[in-house]
Amino acid sequence: MRLVVLTNEQLKGELLSTGINDSCKVDWINSSKEFSSYADADAVIDLLFERNGYDSSHLTDLLNRPVFVNSINKTIIEIGLPVIRINAWPGFLIRSVAEVCCGNDSDKNEADKILSILNRKAEWVPDVKGFISPRIVSMIINEAYFALQENVSTKEEIDIAMKLGTNYPYGPFEWSKKIGLKNIAALLTELSLNERRYQPAWLLLKEGKEQ
Repeated sequence: MRLVVLTNEQLKGELLSTGINDSCKVDWINSSKEFSSYADADAVIDLLFERNGYDSSHLTDLLNRPVFVNSINKTIIEIGLPVIRINAWPGFLIRSVAEVCCGNDSDKNEADKILSILNRKAEWVPDVKGFISPRIVSMIINEAYFALQENVSTKEEIDIAMKLGTNYPYGPFEWSKKIGLKNIAALLTELSLNERRYQPAWLLLKEGKEQ
């Protein structure tokens, strides 16, 4: 098995955190233009798809093999290509379970094999914006910002309270730093177009613009 992965150093480290089967060779690239040099790869993983503005022009010639894209806000239907979406927000790849969705069962079977080589189990979810865990974490962060802008407590105290009270690995503001407030704001804004409960706090939007 040969994989080619478009990534940065942070997401590369997270992808490697569970180890990779010795039967797999991985080629790491940092530009979508480099995909053309790996025509013999068995699968493609684009972890920078969302960060690069959902540009899919480099993927059209790669679809004769499984293509994973890190796309939280855009669904497969919106992307317009038979790709496999994976939740690869910063902080979410350091898990033995990968949140993924695709359009058909044959793609699922291939994706299961590839993820098992990456020592991960697929958690198949519907093709909806935000998957499941990013929605939940984003809402927690949003509520923390509502509390902050109402002077309920400080960022540090809210983080401590959430970690001690719920046994979360990170507090909401620690999560926001890992994921990036721009990512959180973009998802909440997108979801709020159809569901008011996702309306982002004004302070979250303000700090997101300053990043």
